Formats: sequence, structure tokens, C-alpha cells
Amino acid sequence: MGWFAAFTQTDPQNHGEQFFMVPTTNNKNQKMKTLKDLFLAEVTGMYDSERQIVKALPKLAQAATCANLKAALQAHLKETEGHVTKLEQVLQAFEQKPQTKTCQVTTDLLAHGDRIVADYKGSPAIDAGLISAAQKVEHLEIAAYGALHAWAIQLGNPKAASLIETILGEEKAANETLTKLALANCNKEAVGEGGHPAKETPALIAPLPNAGATPAAPGRKPAPARA
Repeated sequence: MGWFAAFTQTDPQNHGEQFFMVPTTNNKNQKMKTLKDLFLAEVTGMYDSERQIVKALPKLAQAATCANLKAALQAHLKETEGHVTKLEQVLQAFEQKPQTKTCQVTTDLLAHGDRIVADYKGSPAIDAGLISAAQKVEHLEIAAYGALHAWAIQLGNPKAASLIETILGEEKAANETLTKLALANCNKEAVGEGGHPAKETPALIAPLPNAGATPAAPGRKPAPARA
């Protein structure tokens, strides 16, 4: 332990300055943190994040009024349960066990989703709001798993890298699905009136025009599409 001068303060009675000394810890013997330490800390945080999301997704799915959105959230719940297991396997690949470490960022994002559910219940904007809330979480996960995948490769652990790459791919696919739902239906329904959503389109992507028709030769009429 060493000592250093912290500050001086004027003594109003003696019209002088008092010199204060405070103890300081010697950090020379402390172990420097490494990339492996950072990796394990971030994996532990994402492990808690996925467990929080497992609890939150059923509430979001129940609040959704769009059948496609409800199905997408329920499907991603199954994937998220798998992510919890995969992260346990990632930790095992580094001979570590899961530890308790709250991911406060995820907690705050999910609290925002809860407010969307409460504030927009019965509103035509509810599904658009749910998608926005869900994508904020997805973007966090995509950023986190992108870094973790690169770090696992750098640390020479191909098993962990493969597991994280699988999770990352599923998070990207879930985010893309939410984007398609927003553009196909939910954003348009959000501008409706009277709390009645617009008619839902059956497909996320519209079929190409004249799908199934035989291309016509120059100067000839196109053949009709087959049933």
C-alpha cells in the first residue's frame, strides 16, 4: 500500500491549508485482463440475456395481433431456448461453468417491450411497436455474437466458434423475418384507425408477376399460366 496527496483544503480558523493523504492500493500484483477474460465475461452476459429473452418472448407473442408475427416470435422462442444450451456448451469448451451475471442492457430493452405492450394494447400500432422492440434486442445480440465469434476464432477454439456462429445465423434470420413482417403488413396496419388492423396479406414476399407462365416468342402471345 502506498500513500499520495489527495487534495488541500483551506483551514478557515488558521488561514492556512491542510494537506490530506489517502491510501492507495498497489496494482502491480494484479493480474492483467486478457481477451479470454473478456470473452468469458461477455458469454456469461449473453447467457443471462438469452435466459431473460426466454421469459419475455411468450408475453410479446401473446400481445401480437398479427398471426405471422405471433408465429415468428413463438418460433424464435424455441431457437432462444437452444441458444441457452449452446452457450452452456461454449463455456464447457473453455472448461467453465455458467455464472450469474445480469445483462442490464437486455433488462432495459425488455422493459421497453413491456411498456409497448402496456401502452399500445388495442392499438393498430401494437405489432409495429413489438417488432421495433424485438429488433432492438436482435441488434444487440447480432453485435455481441459477431464479436464473440471473432474472439473464439482468435482464441483458437473452433468448437466455441462454431456454436456461436450458429446462434449468430439464427439471430440474423430472426431479424430479417421481423423486417419482412414490418414491411409486408405491420407498418401499414399501424396507420389504421379505430383499433381494427388492416387485412393481413398471406405471404411475406409477393409472387413474381406472371409466375408459371411460359415466356412468349417475339410476335406471339404468351401462353396462359398452368393451374
